[in-house]
Amino acid sequence: MRVAAIQLTSTPDKARNLVAAGALIDAAADAGAELIALPELFNLWGSARELRDGAEPLDGPTITWARANAQTLGVWLLAGSITERIDGAEKHANTSCLIAPDGEIVATYRKIHLFDVNVEGFTYQESATVKPGEEIVVADAGPLRIGMSICYDLRFPEEFRIQALRGANAVTLPSAFTAPTGKDHWEPLLRARAIENQVFVIAPDQRGASTPNLLWHGRSMIVDPWGVVLAQAPDSECFITADLDLDGQREVRERIPSLSNRRPSTYDWPEGR
Repeated sequence: MRVAAIQLTSTPDKARNLVAAGALIDAAADAGAELIALPELFNLWGSARELRDGAEPLDGPTITWARANAQTLGVWLLAGSITERIDGAEKHANTSCLIAPDGEIVATYRKIHLFDVNVEGFTYQESATVKPGEEIVVADAGPLRIGMSICYDLRFPEEFRIQALRGANAVTLPSAFTAPTGKDHWEPLLRARAIENQVFVIAPDQRGASTPNLLWHGRSMIVDPWGVVLAQAPDSECFITADLDLDGQREVRERIPSLSNRRPSTYDWPEGR
């Protein structure tokens, strides 16, 4: 199965972002991609206020646009994530939707782990405006069984292990990985999650500068279950593709059956942890 990851520099201009994303979706489909993944908050990046003001419900214009693209092109489309407005809630969600070739939403994932950190003098407090999700999500997409995650989730291996144990053979990680952390952590963490769970990792990232203070690493990647980087994006708005060898994945899992060699009875988690 051929998959694609789209790399963007999304801005506060939603119309501009959707035009850029649409052109790359078309190009990826023309290149034979059957599943196309967009990055985190592909439709809008900006200040906390701009994100709040630009929040939409899942039946709003952005996901409607994504559903139409998937149906027109006959592809699986991961609408990376959007700022989802939830009726009656003070905070919004950071939400990813998996859309089938018929345009129907088949799975919805809300980011569980929120980016509350201090990096090189900049404080990010995603939880100030975002309500965390509560559900780990795995969904079928043709021959793939996909574990859905978003950006900062990458640092929490428990989520990916649970996805693998629920049958995932691939995971999606739409991201806006910061430039300071990405240079040292992006590739090692992506390869680690692929190797330890023997899954394909499809990781579309933001790159460049969405605002003067929002600087992204880019280098979107597709990684195979052995940890080999099948494709990596250059430093531009673009797409990358790779063919996923599912027979090769089965061979990896047979040669090194680490998932079945687990010993859950010995994993005595600290109480409350």
